[in-house]
Amino acid sequence: MKLLLFLTFLFLTCWIQLSSLTTAQSCEGRCGEKLAGCSCHSTCESLQSCCSDINQFCLEISPHSGSLLGGTDFRILNVTFNPDSHLSCRFKSEIVTEGYVDEGGVGHCISPMLFESGWIPFEVSTDGLNYNRVGRWLSVHHSKLSPLYKVVLGNGTQWQYYGTPGVGGVLQMIWIPSLINAERVNIELWGYEETGEPYSEHWRAEWTYLYTVGRNVSNTGAFSFTPRPSEKPLSDWHMGSMRVSPSTKPDGARNVNALWNGAHALAYHLEEGFRRDSAGWALEKCVLWDKEEKIIPSFLPEITDCPCTLAQARADTGRFHTDYGCDIEKGSVCTYHPGAVHCVRSIQGSPKYAAGQQCCYDHTGAQVLTGDSIGGSTPDRGHDWGAPPYLRPPRIPGLSHWKYDVITFYYCCLWSDNCDYYFTHRPSSDCRTYQPPKAASVLGDPHFITFDGTAYTFNGKGEYVLLHSENYNLTVQGRTENMTSENGSSIMATRLCSVAARERDSDVMEVRLTDRLDHLEVLMNQRVLSFSEQSWIDLKGVFVFSAVPQNVTVMFPSGAGLEIRSRGGVMTLTVLLPLEFNDHTLGLLGKMNDDPSDDLTSSDGATLPASASPQDIFTFGASWAISNQSSLFTYDSPRLLNEYYYSPKHDPSFIPVFTITEDPADPLLQPTLLLCSGTGDSAGAQFCKYDALTSRSLELANHTLLSHRSHITTIHQLQPVVSCGWLKPPSHGRKEGTLYLKDAKISFSCDAGYRLHGSEERVCQADGRWSGDETHCVMDDTLGIVLGSLGAILAVAIMVVAIVVYTRKQKRERMKEREDTVVFQPHTVSI
Repeated sequence: MKLLLFLTFLFLTCWIQLSSLTTAQSCEGRCGEKLAGCSCHSTCESLQSCCSDINQFCLEISPHSGSLLGGTDFRILNVTFNPDSHLSCRFKSEIVTEGYVDEGGVGHCISPMLFESGWIPFEVSTDGLNYNRVGRWLSVHHSKLSPLYKVVLGNGTQWQYYGTPGVGGVLQMIWIPSLINAERVNIELWGYEETGEPYSEHWRAEWTYLYTVGRNVSNTGAFSFTPRPSEKPLSDWHMGSMRVSPSTKPDGARNVNALWNGAHALAYHLEEGFRRDSAGWALEKCVLWDKEEKIIPSFLPEITDCPCTLAQARADTGRFHTDYGCDIEKGSVCTYHPGAVHCVRSIQGSPKYAAGQQCCYDHTGAQVLTGDSIGGSTPDRGHDWGAPPYLRPPRIPGLSHWKYDVITFYYCCLWSDNCDYYFTHRPSSDCRTYQPPKAASVLGDPHFITFDGTAYTFNGKGEYVLLHSENYNLTVQGRTENMTSENGSSIMATRLCSVAARERDSDVMEVRLTDRLDHLEVLMNQRVLSFSEQSWIDLKGVFVFSAVPQNVTVMFPSGAGLEIRSRGGVMTLTVLLPLEFNDHTLGLLGKMNDDPSDDLTSSDGATLPASASPQDIFTFGASWAISNQSSLFTYDSPRLLNEYYYSPKHDPSFIPVFTITEDPADPLLQPTLLLCSGTGDSAGAQFCKYDALTSRSLELANHTLLSHRSHITTIHQLQPVVSCGWLKPPSHGRKEGTLYLKDAKISFSCDAGYRLHGSEERVCQADGRWSGDETHCVMDDTLGIVLGSLGAILAVAIMVVAIVVYTRKQKRERMKEREDTVVFQPHTVSI
């Protein structure tokens, strides 16, 4: 009894001390840290270890994202402020905006104007001195923002062609009134410009307030006006944005609650000369731009080539992503690219000039090129999505692109008919040097297909290296877990349940299964990312895209891409690597070198033959178990801590089913054979049968089968394609055909009065060269004149030769006569 009382006393003492320690420790200035008695780390909530004041100092906000142009009013959650408090919000430790506390004690901040996208740290102060509360704000490319959170221009064509022949009238705009905390608002026009010497330290981005279009207007969510032409110097701004802000704020006040429409061409604002002769005015600006482009460095040599086909472009998700301005999934509304049904953009800016590539395709899947159509794809001096580290031209998301690639398109192509100038500097890139990436996959329970095509099954339970590249410092890790049947019983097989990856010093990305069926959870540096407001998020050294909860794409600067899918409760991973990774990969996804024989190379360098037994493959797989020191995973629950962090990284006690028995008495055998037969691939059939008979689930087997077929389709789409490059039509002639891939035929014809000289038809050959000779069109009488002239020249040449020969003959005869005279003359002797 005494012992029991002593133990109870000891327990209570320890509990009181621990409680005191937890109470004493604070998250002020410690957000993201794990303290001795409690935690200020993002994992503390699920581990139930948070310090008591974490909500006071480590802030959560709503909404958590908004336009990089600023003006979003966001609330601070889980904190009650004194209504008399004067909040100040400081972003990046330097940009201060004025916050406020509403009647309910909820604190509010206003997001500032920024020249970058991604997560922006901010701090909050109640006295203007001590900024001791911290949070993060997601700054978003304005064009990627939902229309619900910006000013929408009614009839965009009218706005951007205003003043051109036949376009005028009243302009209208709408917005959601509740997003502006004011009863009356001002409507302002702002101009955007980039000044200073290009590619120098003096190159700067600049937003300038121009004038107020409507003052003290009722905040009804709608406004209309009839614009008047402006005068210099205001008319020198050709692109900009409309802004709606509280009328209580001074004209042009920065970083106040506001809504913007985003960059657009200010046709309605331009000087009177534009309305008198818009084409002439635009041509003048186009020619001026042409001269400027000839002076500054060309970015064209360093941009990546386009994929040859639409299938390649949509499959190469590590390097290209859908252009929101021309998306086949959203009806192919391709305003600037008529004739195209889908465009993609290079994800990364080019190495030196941060330029972008755009590739557009027609309904046949072929490239649309500027040499054939005004709707052709065009490269960009300013990448539309910007380029890290942003902040300065030409890296400003959206705006640099508008400055150098869009408003100039208006000058040369839309407001005047002088596209030749534009396409000289922005020609479509063909695909002659494009090299598709290699793909590897993990699917089912789980099965592996390496970059070189080796297929095998590894059902270890633990955390493993799927891919490591020392040269690119890229690591992809996979976690597997024991599967259970529908009735809850254990299945002696595993499934991929989490993938973590990092390249160089990038943020660590983790994608994992959740308790919700086919709902993936994404974590950045062990903190859950929400895609409720944005589907694309710019992070440090990595981009992530998730339009629906069951699909996630992770993209790294090297061009490596991860596609993670969840179907039927099972995760499928596809890794795409550019060919630069050849001979630079290790792990469960094999050595990428076009040699399948060394794919099963263990971490100690030993290589298994393709005929290795399932038990040997199991040992090979176990060798790639990671360590806690190298782990990229999050351990934010007691189960994860116990099963993976405090336990061996490869569970030696879990022995899976290595082979399956096709028992004729098994009622599941015939449905399995029926489902899995006719796959056209022995590996796919084996995967399907293994999953069906091991898990006793035809549904799981079907998902495995579909995932395998998807992998085979991706491999097929990424096969290299031979391109011979664009062929120009002859002067005074035409060509038929706009496909330039292997076996494509291009035929030529000439205008009336001209005759074809060269090949009438040329075929793209397997060696990447066109058959035949270059085609020309010459006038009918020109050919006769040319042939006659050649005949005359030939006749004159013959006459000259004859005269020369005759002259030389006469000279030789005279010389011979002189020689004969000397030989036969009598000698005279002197005495």
